[in-house]
Order: sequence, then structure tokens, then C-alpha cells
Amino acid sequence: FLQNIRVLLQGQAVACSGGVQEITEEKDEQCIFMILYRELYYRHIYARLKPTLEHRFDSYSNYCELFAYLLASDEPVKIELPNKWLWDIIDEFVYQFQNFQQFKSKAGKINEEEKNMLRDEDDAWKVTAVLNILLQMTEKCNINAQLLAIEAGEPITEEIAGEFGMKPIYTMTGFFSLVGLLRLYCLLGDYHMALSCIEHVAFKDKDMMSLVPACQITANYYAGFAYFMIRKYANTIQLYQNILGYVQRTKQFFQNRSFQAEDINKKNDQMLALLAISSYFCPLRLDESVNIQIKEKHSEKVTRLQHGDMTVYDELFFIGCPKFLSPVVSENSSSPFGSSGPRGLQLQVFKTEVEQQRLIPTLRSFLKLYTSIPISKLAKFLDMHENEVRCCLMAFKHKKEIAKGDGGDQTTMDIDFYVDKDMIHISDTKNRPSLR
Repeated sequence: FLQNIRVLLQGQAVACSGGVQEITEEKDEQCIFMILYRELYYRHIYARLKPTLEHRFDSYSNYCELFAYLLASDEPVKIELPNKWLWDIIDEFVYQFQNFQQFKSKAGKINEEEKNMLRDEDDAWKVTAVLNILLQMTEKCNINAQLLAIEAGEPITEEIAGEFGMKPIYTMTGFFSLVGLLRLYCLLGDYHMALSCIEHVAFKDKDMMSLVPACQITANYYAGFAYFMIRKYANTIQLYQNILGYVQRTKQFFQNRSFQAEDINKKNDQMLALLAISSYFCPLRLDESVNIQIKEKHSEKVTRLQHGDMTVYDELFFIGCPKFLSPVVSENSSSPFGSSGPRGLQLQVFKTEVEQQRLIPTLRSFLKLYTSIPISKLAKFLDMHENEVRCCLMAFKHKKEIAKGDGGDQTTMDIDFYVDKDMIHISDTKNRPSLR
């Protein structure tokens, strides 16, 4: 906090040391200085103290002033901020919205005075307003057009980015707003919309997000979780393997920053839990270092998974999932989601998938023993009717195709099969070394 204040003061001193300036310019500089100062002040309160309702409202008003300063200007503003600071602003903005919604959801702990304040300030921290601000930031700099141009190997020109998009403060804030939208839609349970926000983002080492490690980790976590919830487990595994390897390589860097280390470690544990489930549903080969991390953190739970313990799915899901939000919060203590809240609703969606996947590991283990087998024989092994076995085979095939994700060439199962009348023909899809 103090370090950021010093940077601000130094920047203000440089800005005011250039001789005579226009009064309006000086007022603008003082205005944005105070807005940024207050942003740091409220961030400190959220991090170290317990914010009051008045703090929450004032912080929201300050964010509105900050974004209005960037969005309402007829020409690009003349200030520049470090990428790390721009990410912190967007990340904190979404965090404070999340915190406010969680506060409102605890209606039983809110006194009458606070309820009256919430009614009077009904427009503060509305989900539509927060989404609108982030969307406007992405549109101001044409960030999606810029990302498409980068993907095509084209130079970024004013024709593509616009006047505002040629300024780093707008480009980076717009890009970080895409990650903020990804996070927000995941918290609200709209996973397809979350992924549409980052459809042009390439998760590469030299991508924009790699300029700020905290942004890179956050984006990978929420993108992987969105893929997880729409059953594209191969995409989840690919993203999490890459980012977990990155975290391992840079762990020493984060350990020296205690305020970041705690959040990074939590995200690391969440991704390992989700990866344990994903690799069970979609048996891809994991990196040895990732396998070791999963065994060290969740060895007992992985063993229970392999023995068919259904309760372990709930435990791993609760470890790995974010703190979901409801887009509408009622003043009544009763929640439209029941006693478990939005998280309970998302768990039910996930448990439906678990139930559909329940017999697939057993089915796969039998199929791996044969190159062909009659359906009647497999039905006896499974103690099921032949028609039920056909349904299981169809479900197996269907889940296998969904789990491939966006990479159509990925082999997401160690076997493949087809049914010819009453006979199942199986092929081993593992890559074997050729003998010459």
C-alpha cells in the first residue's frame, strides 16, 4: 500500500514540475490522483479491516468515477499506470462486487439500519452495472479486434484498435476486463458466456496476460473451471497442467510476496482438486510433476475415487469451485437456492454428471480386456440387461466426444470401440512405439 502511494506521489510531483500548466489539466491530475489514492485506501480496508456498508458504497462510487474518467473522455487520457496496477484495479473491482453480494445474501445478519441503507442505495454494485462497465472497457479499445489481429500476425494499427486502443492504459485495462468478465460469469454460473469472453485469447507464454502473473493464474483457473462445468475435461487438463507447471517454476518468486502467495497457493489447491476429477473422467496422461502434486495433496481422495466412493466427488468439487453468486439477492433470509445457496445448485448440476459417469470406469475396464466381445457377455459381467448395456455404451461414446473439448484430434480415452449388431469391437488408442 505504502509503495503504491509513493509511486503516486512521485508521479504527481513529476506532473506538476513542468512549469505553468492549464488550470483544467492541473485539476484533472489532482482529480485522478485522489481517485487512485481512494482506490488504494478502500483496497487496504478490504484487505486488512472489516469494511462497513458506507465503505462499500463509497468504494463503488469511487470506481464509477475512475471508469468514467477513462470512458467519458473525448480523447485518450494522458496518464499511464503499470500493468500490475491496472490488473489490481480490475481484480479488486470484481472482488468487491463479489464481497458485496455475499454480504447482502446474509440477510439474517443485517440489521434494520443496514437494510434501509441498502434500499436507499439500490443501484450500488448491481450486477448489470458491473458487467456494463467491464464490457465498455473492452469495447473502448477494440480489444477483441486487436486479439484477432495478433492471432493473424498483423500489426496493431489505429484502424484496428481505434484512437483509444493505441494507448497501453486502454488496451491493458480492456484485456484485463475480459478476464474480469470471465471470472464474473463463472461466479454467476454462465459458463458458455464466460468462455465467449475469452474466445480470442490465446493461452500462451507470451500472451498479454503473461505480463502479470496473477492475471495469468486467475484466467487459467476460471477458464479451466468453465470447461470443467461444460464437460470439456481435456481443455481443463491442458490449461491446468500448463499453469501448474508455471506456478511450480515461479513458486520462489511468489513466496517472497506474502499477500500474493496465499491466493496463489489456494488457486493451486483448487486446480489440483478439479484436475483429479477431470483426469478420472477423461484419462489423459498427466505430467509426472502434476501427478506427484495430486498424490501429495489428495492421495486419500484419489484412492476413494478409484474405489467408486461417490461422496469424494462432493469433497473435491467444494475444494475446487469458486464462491458462486446469485444475480439477484433477496432481502428475506430464505434463499431461492435453498439452504445451500448457489453453490448447492452448482453441486447438483455437477452430481448429475457424476451419476451419468458412474458406470463408465467399470465399463472401460472390461472393454480394455478384449478386442471384441458380445453385448450379451458384457451384460452378464455387469449384471445388467442388454438394452441397458447399449445405453451405457452410447453414454460412454457421447461423454468421450464431449470430453475431447475444442481439440478434435485429442485422444481422450485409452480405448475406442464401435458396435456392429450384437458385437462390440474395441481398439487400443494408446500410442505405441513402432518396431522396425
